[in-house]
Amino acid sequence: MSDHVSDTERPRLGVGMVGHSFMGAAHSQAWRTAPHFFDLPMRTEMTTVAGRRLATGQAAADRLGWLGADPTWQSLVARDDVDLVDICTPGNTHAEIAIAALEAGKHVLCEKPLANSVAEAELMVAAADKAAAHGVMAMVGFTYRRVPAVQLARQLVAQGRIGTVRHVRAQYLQDWLADEDTPLSWRLDRSQAGSGALGDIGAHIIDLTQFITGEAIVGVSGLLETFVTERPVAQEFSGLSGVAGTERGPVSVDDAAAFLARFSSGAMGVFEATRFAGGRKNAIRVEINGSLGSLAFDFEDMNVLNFFDATEPAAVAGFRRIVVTEAEHPYIAHWWPAGHGLGYEHAFTHQVVDLVGAIAGGTPPAPSFRDGLAVQKVLDAVERSASDGAWREP
Repeated sequence: MSDHVSDTERPRLGVGMVGHSFMGAAHSQAWRTAPHFFDLPMRTEMTTVAGRRLATGQAAADRLGWLGADPTWQSLVARDDVDLVDICTPGNTHAEIAIAALEAGKHVLCEKPLANSVAEAELMVAAADKAAAHGVMAMVGFTYRRVPAVQLARQLVAQGRIGTVRHVRAQYLQDWLADEDTPLSWRLDRSQAGSGALGDIGAHIIDLTQFITGEAIVGVSGLLETFVTERPVAQEFSGLSGVAGTERGPVSVDDAAAFLARFSSGAMGVFEATRFAGGRKNAIRVEINGSLGSLAFDFEDMNVLNFFDATEPAAVAGFRRIVVTEAEHPYIAHWWPAGHGLGYEHAFTHQVVDLVGAIAGGTPPAPSFRDGLAVQKVLDAVERSASDGAWREP
């Protein structure tokens, strides 16, 4: 007898999404795809999308598979047929939208970083805690956690396969700002983005390393740099490219961030985030060295985890290249035969699967808003350290 439950027997989960550019497109694909590859416990409906203008929102709805569009995020949150609000907007809007949605009894998925400041993130956590008492769930979207190779790395650390963690190295390298004439966007405006490379991509490797090791960052010493302080003002802007005019405007965020870290176990960490690494498009590199072995992951080879077992005889010891596409690997059984790799978009699908499962099961999803606050505190500590040169605690 099959355990499959028909759509008519599943509770409906109406989803509304705010923001429909780069992240909105990725989230939309996940909501479209998840029900077709995973047996979800709820019937998800892509109900509506909202952006800055109704016309562009409607065009996005038609393109991305939503049933309709709303003129404002406020009208979207107020709808009776929206049970979950998916926030894919710049960081300066996260707190207002998320808190309003939670107070309206809507589940929330919010893109990272959680907010633009610790104070905003704390308000969001308080709202999430209050909503949780009524069965309303909130999750922050640190999607790279859900890459199968990253999940396997966490499992191996938890199993003690690399022993006591001693060193953590993490890089997130991009190059889309290396051209000094790349035009301004909201990502280069502190009032909207909160910070530059530090919060945009550095937040990911902070979360990843804490997730894989199970340890918290307890101290940092940071350095921030803005290499190009003025850029052309874009006449039109979409995603990461635009049409530049002759006017130039100020860049108010960091181009690159680097910091040393101490983990709660005593392990040492070295972190680097930059959007000026020529030739690196989306290189997320994490290496963890322990008393019994090491792990290494590079997102530009995302279906592979490199594992070194120091307990093996020296004559045969070395890094083992594990292709993480076997059915017993996390999430993989729902996809393709072994050796047929996954891509960037699949982690977003896994995010939907885990969130819907948590809502249906009444269990808190992870990463929680409190996890997002923990990352926000590390970001804040790095900025404070870069400002005064002192060692800072999150």
